[in-house]
Amino acid sequence: MTREKLINAQNISIQLFKAIEENNLIIAGKSEEQLNSEICDLALKKFRIEKHWHKKIVRSGKNTLAIYPDNPPNRIIQKDDILFIDLGPIVEDYEADIGRTYVLGNDAQKIKLKENVESAWYEIKEWYQQQTALKASELFQYVVKKAKEYGWEFGGEIAGHIVGKYPHEQPADPQSPELDIHPENHNDIFLPDVDGNQRYWILELQFVDKENGIGGYFEQLL
Repeated sequence: MTREKLINAQNISIQLFKAIEENNLIIAGKSEEQLNSEICDLALKKFRIEKHWHKKIVRSGKNTLAIYPDNPPNRIIQKDDILFIDLGPIVEDYEADIGRTYVLGNDAQKIKLKENVESAWYEIKEWYQQQTALKASELFQYVVKKAKEYGWEFGGEIAGHIVGKYPHEQPADPQSPELDIHPENHNDIFLPDVDGNQRYWILELQFVDKENGIGGYFEQLL
């Protein structure tokens, strides 16, 4: 049941991203905060999504280098920008976590970054599905390696985390990385939770080019 609910939450969230595109919300001249607000309005109006389990993120240009805990200054979206959107909608009490990258204009390097981070996500998923035992730290290092293979740097502190029924399982120690795909989490990612239930993981990729001040992002359920 949990798996089906999480897939449904993700599918609804993917529909939200399609609606964002169909309504042409991502345009130059508006601020990140304005786009964020318009997305929330659309989510409520079209999909009845009232709550999000983590902060809603729209980041463009140099702000695409920022990691999740950061709160960079609100920025005006430019005509040739790269930007990403990271949302955590709650659908029927279950969590989704979706991240997508968009490119305004025809800059070849930005388009390549967008395409690479998405392609890498699916390649990592395919590799992950072949494993029967895998430390979270090993998965993190594989992600870092994959970014380098594509000619980018991995920009995140983590490469994912668990999701579930809201609010999802929390570690006994709030500072512990045991429920994140983190370089210091040496637990098997296939371990069940404290109640013996399967855990469900989000894989989040942030590839960056610090020299040119751009980042790409792709995130969803593994």
